Amino acid sequence: MNKNSNLSASSTLTAHPSPLSFVFFGSSDISVTVLNELEKSGFLPKLVVTKTDKPKGRGLTIQKSPVKIWAEKKGIEVLSPISLKDHLFISPLTSSHSPLGILVSYGKIIPKDIIDIFPMGILNLHPSLLPLLRGPSPIENTILKDMRKEAGVSVMLLDEKMDEGPVLSQEKVHIPDWPPTKTYLYNLLGKIGGELLADILPKWLSGEIEATPQDHAEATYTKIIKKTDGLIDKDVLSYENYLKYLAYEGWPGTFFFLKDGEKEVRIKIAKASFENGQFKIEKVIPEGKKEMEYSSYLRGLK
Repeated sequence: MNKNSNLSASSTLTAHPSPLSFVFFGSSDISVTVLNELEKSGFLPKLVVTKTDKPKGRGLTIQKSPVKIWAEKKGIEVLSPISLKDHLFISPLTSSHSPLGILVSYGKIIPKDIIDIFPMGILNLHPSLLPLLRGPSPIENTILKDMRKEAGVSVMLLDEKMDEGPVLSQEKVHIPDWPPTKTYLYNLLGKIGGELLADILPKWLSGEIEATPQDHAEATYTKIIKKTDGLIDKDVLSYENYLKYLAYEGWPGTFFFLKDGEKEVRIKIAKASFENGQFKIEKVIPEGKKEMEYSSYLRGLK
């Protein structure tokens, strides 16, 4: 591969893709969860498309996406295009002769000319009961909006619009210990979504199931989560703050600001709970310090 190309591919190919040939588009941890469930049912992708490697952390170490790491361990070819219009990317998709694509949390909108490569289309696993919670953050918003009775997954036929394609199948998910953390819900919906995909793949290819148009009038939408979204009012001891703490677990996290002498300090919430109708902050990470009990930090304020 030309080192100046904006396309990269893994070099060691040892896995044997399943007889059902498909291309997988995905990047995140939930994508890997789905891939693991597909593999349990005997389905391995012929080709994987994921995000490009990016610098991360204070040391700006180049890191591969979780999907790329998974695929390379399986010996499956990986494409990491900077542009989806690059002919060096489109060519291997076409030559794969795969009738179907599967997309799970890839991170880019797929243009129509890519969708049209696949005679049976691209199936998109979306972790909500569409048309509810279209967009980039359905799992976080399931928690934020306290949607215990409306958590679930949908498999839809991808079109060029955001999550508007017709739906092949849906499954409502019962979550006994509500509200969950973001990590728990990601893992659960990824597992159930992977099982659902494995069940309907052969049925879709054989023509046993049809896609049903969504009711666009019932659609709700989510937005890209920003770092600033984690800011809370520490004095509002509400259930909504607790839901935000759970939904933003990991990144962006929840935080607030406190005056320490003349300095305003950013305080990250490390542990919190909801007891007797109140949001309780238990442990914090003050800017520039290690994790500590919140009560201890307050006692040390100037």
